[in-house]
Formats: sequence, structure tokens, C-alpha cells
Amino acid sequence: MSETVTAAGKQVSAIGPGRLVLVVGPSGAGKDTLLRLAQAACVDDHEIVFPRRVVTRASSADEDNIAVSPDEFGRARDHGDFAVHWDAHGHSYALPIEINDDIRAGRAVVVNVSRTVIAALRGTYANVVVVAITAPPDVLAQRLAARARHSDGNIADRLSRSVDDTTAAADVTILNAGSADYHGRQLVRVIRNQCWRD
Repeated sequence: MSETVTAAGKQVSAIGPGRLVLVVGPSGAGKDTLLRLAQAACVDDHEIVFPRRVVTRASSADEDNIAVSPDEFGRARDHGDFAVHWDAHGHSYALPIEINDDIRAGRAVVVNVSRTVIAALRGTYANVVVVAITAPPDVLAQRLAARARHSDGNIADRLSRSVDDTTAAADVTILNAGSADYHGRQLVRVIRNQCWRD
């Protein structure tokens, strides 16, 4: 599996003052579920933005991405349409360049990314918060088996992935093994820069 990252352009200074909230974690941790709950809770708050990722995979009920072909992705990348892009699990992923405008306007931008891009994003943006969502290994395996999205590759390979980089360390960790509603509220508090524990 190949994972690479390229941040768009060279910044003279870090982009701010808004917050970039990076949601990371292993496949099956429930990132998309908690993000959907958080987005619903923040729907009336125009200072919080949940941009759709651009992905070379069809959109689904589990992941509301902007689906493009590999050729379309390559053209958009070469045109400078992405703030950051990376490859993982045989697909290409990107965040639209428009997130930079939101960050400059002081908004919180909340995105699901690969752990491999954290270092580049910490170097590009002034205020980055990394939220790791995880679950026990048996729960991860059950969720991946139930999802059965074969385009993502072997379940055992996905469960064994790790990123050995201190810059990928999370600022907040949510163990998503209980109520999704409860953990969704935890995520909302992190996004709003509030105390996130009950």
C-alpha cells in the first residue's frame, strides 16, 4: 500500500487563525459515524465547516465524498485545486483548497484524514488539533467485516497499520466503544474547543 502526501504550495507563514480539526483513526473506528453526528449537531453554526473530501471511490451512505476518476483527480491536483492530497488503500484522497479561506476567516474546519498527513498539515496551519478515534481490536474487526467494502483491501492488513511518527500523536483520543451519541458529543466539544469530558 502506498501512502504519500503533498500539501499545496509553500506557505510564507502558517495559515490561521481558524482551527483545523483532524480526525484520524483505524478503519472501523467509527470516524464517519461520529463525524455525521457532529455535523448534524453543528448544522446551524456557520463558524464550523465540514468539507467533503475528494476521493477516487464512489460515494456511499457511510462516506459522503466527492467521487472522481483517477484522471479527474490528477487534473485537479495538477491545477492546484487541493489543500492536501494523499494515497491510501489503492485510492487517492484530497481536501479542497477552499478550506484555506475558511481557516483564514477564523472558522473551524473538521476533516477526516490519514495519519500520514498530520506532520505536513501541522507545518502548514497555525492551529491544528488532532482527534484520534479508536476502538478495541475485536470491535474494529467486527465493524470492518460488517462494512465489507472490498475495494479497501485486506482487513488484517488494515488492522495492522501503524504510523511511527511523533508528529502524528493525537491531542485528544476518543475510545469509540460505547454509545455513538455520547462519543459524538465528545467530538463536538473538541470541535468547539470546550472541555470534552463529561
